[in-house]
Amino acid sequence: MRVVAGDYKGRKLDGPLDNRVRPTSDKVKEALFSIIMNHVDDAVVCDMFAGTGGLGIEALSRGSRLCYFIDESRESIKYIEQNISKCRAEEYSRVIYGDAIKSLKRIKEKVDIFIIDPPYMSGLEDSALEQISNLNLLSENGVIVVEHHKDTQLSEQLHGFTKVKERKYGTIVLSIYM
Repeated sequence: MRVVAGDYKGRKLDGPLDNRVRPTSDKVKEALFSIIMNHVDDAVVCDMFAGTGGLGIEALSRGSRLCYFIDESRESIKYIEQNISKCRAEEYSRVIYGDAIKSLKRIKEKVDIFIIDPPYMSGLEDSALEQISNLNLLSENGVIVVEHHKDTQLSEQLHGFTKVKERKYGTIVLSIYM
């Protein structure tokens, strides 16, 4: 795993050697940031189910001003903190240990970009969007990116958000909501 663009380009990120964490491939990462590139600069980002923090760090590398990293695995939190340190991005990072959906209550500002990448086939995508809506956390022109398996079908309308794009990359789908 590595950062593919921006200030931290080329930095290798730490992660487990087994398959307990499923990092987003460089191809999908490039596609994701190509889709949301107009939203990234000076954005507040929330990387839910952050794993190793790769997507949030990529957002910071490309000009976001702050990223919340949320994960319920102590091992993932360790990797997130190591990777933030490798990039010297501590000043721009907030790491939250806990259930990703319940932990959204700890964010006290509007978020411009939510990156939701739960374990595939977990059904947590819907719950995440519902909580974002209930807490009114998305900024006025904000965007929500949901990375999910192609066998998970997400509605065009979810909890007041509208799917504006959907892109498929093999077995992975990026659904973009506003």
